[in-house]
Amino acid sequence: MLVKTYGAAVQGIDAIIVTIEAVAERGYAFCIVGLPDAAVKESYQRILSAVGQSGAEFPRRHVVVNMSPADVRKEGAAYDLPIAVGVLAASEQLRCARGLGDYMIMGELSLDGSVLPIKGVLPMAIKAREMGFKGMIVPHDNASEAAVVNNLEVYGVSSLKEVLDFLSGQHDIQPTVVNTREEFATAQSVFDLDFSDVRGQENVKRAFEVACAGGHNILLVGPPGAGKSMMAKRLPTILPPLSLAEALETTKIHSVAGKLKSGSRLLTRRPFRSPHHTISPVALVGGGSNPMPGEISLAHNGVLFLDEFPEFSRGVLEVMRQPLEDRHISIARAKYSIDYPAGFMLVASMNPCPCGYYNHPTKECTCPAGAVQKYMSRISGPLLDRIDLQVEIFPVPFDELSSTRKGEGSAEIRERVIKARRVQEERFRQENGVFCNAQMNTRQLNLYARPEKDALDILRQAMERFQMSARAYDRILKVARTIADLDGSETVCSRHISEAISYRNLDRSTWGKAF
Repeated sequence: MLVKTYGAAVQGIDAIIVTIEAVAERGYAFCIVGLPDAAVKESYQRILSAVGQSGAEFPRRHVVVNMSPADVRKEGAAYDLPIAVGVLAASEQLRCARGLGDYMIMGELSLDGSVLPIKGVLPMAIKAREMGFKGMIVPHDNASEAAVVNNLEVYGVSSLKEVLDFLSGQHDIQPTVVNTREEFATAQSVFDLDFSDVRGQENVKRAFEVACAGGHNILLVGPPGAGKSMMAKRLPTILPPLSLAEALETTKIHSVAGKLKSGSRLLTRRPFRSPHHTISPVALVGGGSNPMPGEISLAHNGVLFLDEFPEFSRGVLEVMRQPLEDRHISIARAKYSIDYPAGFMLVASMNPCPCGYYNHPTKECTCPAGAVQKYMSRISGPLLDRIDLQVEIFPVPFDELSSTRKGEGSAEIRERVIKARRVQEERFRQENGVFCNAQMNTRQLNLYARPEKDALDILRQAMERFQMSARAYDRILKVARTIADLDGSETVCSRHISEAISYRNLDRSTWGKAF
């Protein structure tokens, strides 16, 4: 008897339908075809034990399982459950009161018959709804994640026996229901950190506000203990809240990577990723023998924080140049080609020199001649040009550090950031793929960020004096446009250009040449 069950395979952050055909004939053998990997081939032993523990009997016949499409590699143990159901139905041990064709079934089986959680359930659920399935049967720990998708009945199961009883009509399971919009709305503004905890550093707070308002990348340069990491960790608290579409896309990436906790649903906060400087290029951009999203994709719609920026290997830093511009990463290998989204905001911090005290107001730098320039040269000019704001940060004076007066909170800053983003949303409504000032191209700069004559004269003087590049010119205009949006101004004035130029500290030809 030939029986078909349905599962899914994840490619990139999307899923495709996998049809699992099982047939039981005369003879005694078991084989799986359809480009399965080692984990899928090993499913026989897990299924054999799980079926026995569930009160059924694995058929003593020639069983063939075909996984279609045959040119797509099937990876992992998530196909255990649909294969087991298909084999039992093909051997006529499972009389389905509910149609197998109405459900997508996925789950890993333990030897005792329990169903273990899997990765990538959210994109599978989205595909199941798209293909018109009535429902989806998944491990209990993944049910909340899949139930985020509306118009799809999601049944969380704990064992193979529970699945068999449900399909045969002997046992009913209540579908998992998640009120996505209600939970999404209530959890967006809850943070453990706040900018009111930061003493002083008003100029750096302002730079962060500008960066968040326009989606700009930012680099902090300062001595140890000045508060670089402390403020960077509070950056998500002033970013605009995720839209429902952004949350769904971000959750898909984390689901595929297996980063969602058990029972997780939609991600309601923008991700904040902070990899160690020993990270490899593959771990940063994604890929590998079993393709997975890298840190730049896990930071999609959020923040990628690189602390101790020059300590990252040159190869790791250089692979970010293309994603910073294109907001996605294309990974091409001999066996696959995958595109991952990578629309992240880069926040980096670094010491100004190896000892950390160059330009310090009270401590003397002990680095030898030329050490500052050598240290800075670890970051290439093209990469540095792609960072819109380069801000020098100094230690907080004792009077401000010991003050009991709290600074401005994240909620107030975030309100101004959201207001500026709304202005940009309206401005770029007719522009495809552009949502904030940082994404403007040359045509859009000339259209929306053309400065007044006095402002243009100031910019010309700065370009000539500090020997800035053409890319720096574009970055200054983008930042100035954001400052004007925060100011509620339709035109880019002199004060906006002047402030934007002040955020290009490392472009100055005299920086770091005191030795």
